Amino acid sequence: MHKTIVLDGQAIDYQHKRNRRAKRMTITVRRDGSVLVTTPHIFPVALVERAMHHQTAWIIQKVTGYRDSPTSLFHTNSAEEYKKYKTKAHRFIQQKVEKFNQFYHFNYNKITVRRQTTMWGSCSKKGNLNFNYKLYFLPDYLVEYIVVHELCHLQELNHSPQFWKLVAQAIPDWKERMRELKRRF
Repeated sequence: MHKTIVLDGQAIDYQHKRNRRAKRMTITVRRDGSVLVTTPHIFPVALVERAMHHQTAWIIQKVTGYRDSPTSLFHTNSAEEYKKYKTKAHRFIQQKVEKFNQFYHFNYNKITVRRQTTMWGSCSKKGNLNFNYKLYFLPDYLVEYIVVHELCHLQELNHSPQFWKLVAQAIPDWKERMRELKRRF
């Protein structure tokens, strides 16, 4: 459900999602500047707004920071841009997956390119690899880290020490690449 709240004189649009599995309320400011509030299924709206008022400074800082950041690839996420680059991005990512899977020899189901707002990639329990089409615009060494990261989830669907050892086999400097990815985007 979409709502608007006034925080420090600014109208902030937010989406309130109720999730049966949620144990507590979370406030997320996405990279596109949108706000998502997730709560347990039965949760009073008054408590949502009270919590948002308590987090006013943080919410406004994040929203304006993301909206004003021209370097963020998540800043624009139009359907037209997605249609324009989806096929190119899919071919590009598939080549990277094939390159690194020659090293790992993991079995995967399919590769999907999506228009995601907050994630670079994911791996499902069924062995599907999903990637954000905006990988097409990243430097190669960051794309390689993301692809290897998701490939390794085919064997370790977690972030255990074993998972990071797998990543390090192909990307020994994965920590630096991960930090740069978080810092830049």
